[in-house]
Amino acid sequence: MGRNRAGRARTETEAETTGPDTTGAEGRTHAQGPLARQVASGLAELVPDRDRSRAWTLLLDGAPQSLVDLADPTHLGFEYQRRLGHLIDLAAPPGRPLTVLHLGGGALTLARYTAATRPRSRQQVAEIDPALTELVRGELPLERGWQIKVRGADARAVLERTPEGSVDLVITDVFSGARTPAHCATVEFAGLAVKALAPGGRYAANIADGGALPFARSQVATLQAVFPEVCLIADPAVLRGKRFGNLILAAAQQPLPLDELGRRVASDSYLGRIEHGRGLTDFTAGARPATDATAAPSPTPPPGVFR
Repeated sequence: MGRNRAGRARTETEAETTGPDTTGAEGRTHAQGPLARQVASGLAELVPDRDRSRAWTLLLDGAPQSLVDLADPTHLGFEYQRRLGHLIDLAAPPGRPLTVLHLGGGALTLARYTAATRPRSRQQVAEIDPALTELVRGELPLERGWQIKVRGADARAVLERTPEGSVDLVITDVFSGARTPAHCATVEFAGLAVKALAPGGRYAANIADGGALPFARSQVATLQAVFPEVCLIADPAVLRGKRFGNLILAAAQQPLPLDELGRRVASDSYLGRIEHGRGLTDFTAGARPATDATAAPSPTPPPGVFR
């Protein structure tokens, strides 16, 4: 879950650090140990990955947000990141540079992935918490030559200012307190994404829901009100309401690459299912599109879901 959070005072008071205080140009090492720092979004923690010697997990208020491997920026360790990675891979022929707008920054995992797999890509990231961005860029630095610009602003405000027809891919991964804020989950918001996309461009979003999935059903209806082509990717257990989890939405003005996307999802170590067409319309179960006048944030995750 990338985070984009408004409405809290910004502080940069370090809460706890273990190991040496200085991080070199190559980034934080496991020998330095975990780090915790208060930022505007809450308590940010960098925790060493047990299986990868240069990988770190970013948590905010205990919720896992991003996993970054400084030795291998193509590694996508989280289920939702892997699925968004498939959409990045299929956005254009292999290696072709993209212009990407990331709404929600976190540890910039997907921007790193795009830069590594598609050199010369031009990317802009909206992350409302400058202190979080400073922490990430200081401890988990980007490689020189990557064209990644991070803007400390609200995701919707950045989207509103994006020139018409200027981006190949918009990726929305906006969370506030582990919830997608209402103003980034409406027909009007989706309409801004359509305006920003170049011909043939695509939109992707990461959301979270559980139980009867009322938020996810409404979000599908919201995108269907704007885009002629929409699909959803999720764990079958999430779709059956057996557990709370992430769901990925993809949308476009032209047909989506469903066959190849399906093969990639099926090859993952995570179980996944794609819903599209009539099955996806049935999934909405009559849910209404969310508008600026009616939208609500996504539900609060149940206690213990991130343990």
